[in-house]
Amino acid sequence: MVTIKEIASAVGVSSATVSRVLNYDPTLSISTKKRQAIIETAEALNYATPRNRSRAAAQAGGAGLKIALVHFLDPAQELADPYYVGVRLGIESRCQALKSEVVKVFLTGSSPEAAMLEGASGVVAVGHYYGDELEWLRRHSRHLVFADYAPAGDADDAVLSDVSLAMTRLLEAVHGMGYRRIGFIGWIDAFYGPDNIHSERRCRAYIDWMSKAGFYDPELCMVERMTPDSGYTLTKAMLSKPNPPRIVITCNDNMALGAYRAIHELGLSIPGDVAVASFNDIPVAQFLGPPLTTVKIPAELIGETAVDLLLERLSGREVAKKVVLGTEIVWRGSTPQTETTAGVEATAPGAL
Repeated sequence: MVTIKEIASAVGVSSATVSRVLNYDPTLSISTKKRQAIIETAEALNYATPRNRSRAAAQAGGAGLKIALVHFLDPAQELADPYYVGVRLGIESRCQALKSEVVKVFLTGSSPEAAMLEGASGVVAVGHYYGDELEWLRRHSRHLVFADYAPAGDADDAVLSDVSLAMTRLLEAVHGMGYRRIGFIGWIDAFYGPDNIHSERRCRAYIDWMSKAGFYDPELCMVERMTPDSGYTLTKAMLSKPNPPRIVITCNDNMALGAYRAIHELGLSIPGDVAVASFNDIPVAQFLGPPLTTVKIPAELIGETAVDLLLERLSGREVAKKVVLGTEIVWRGSTPQTETTAGVEATAPGAL
């Protein structure tokens, strides 16, 4: 194995300098040319940095591990939400590649036997956890990573996408296309209760942005406890109001499916009478009529990354890490980006 001393001799610097460069020490004062020479020499000699050795060890150490996948939805609920199916598949495929065993635990109402978690090398918790459930997970997990959720504070490993930022970007985009009457359909975050019904991140971002832009109308922000028919009932109620929105943004694609049904039942067209945009980009979104505009959240990558964070913990990382994955707006036929929108705005100022 090539040593730091050999690299230092080849470049003409001290072993300490080589070590600090290869470990990405930001406080080291060294010329760019010398830094590049050290890195290129290390690569030429196939030297593995401590960071890379730890990563390789973690990858190799995945074989034989037992990982508990704790889900906040029961199997039937998960099956109804393809997004969370994607997160789980990401976890399972990553574990399969690492030859790790996956044990599924469903934390839906009553806590399972603590031994199921304590006997695992680590736990990946999918979904949102609060209060007693959160503390139960922390208490009984050797190592714990949250997928698609980050508890308050900085004590836990987590991987998720920033849906608040994604909502802001989506609102800025549709505003730029001429829309002003923008409705939002969402759900009430169970943790915050009836006194704070607008606490869900997408809802909060919607209210903040619309208020700052001077377009917020409480009549166009409707939320309720999540049910399979929430998208349908809320959209139908909103579009039955005297001054309905010209575009409806739903909290996820499942709600958008209900919105489509309500719009069609009211005898309206998409996007001619009302446009629709959403979140998640589940597989069916592209096959709707018209195909659904939606913010793509990388569900499977969230699951894969959660397993990688767990492996890092098992290989010795002590500082908690939160990974935020990017999102992408996938524009489709439910939200026109053509001159048609501009034409409506020109003939009826403020109508959108």
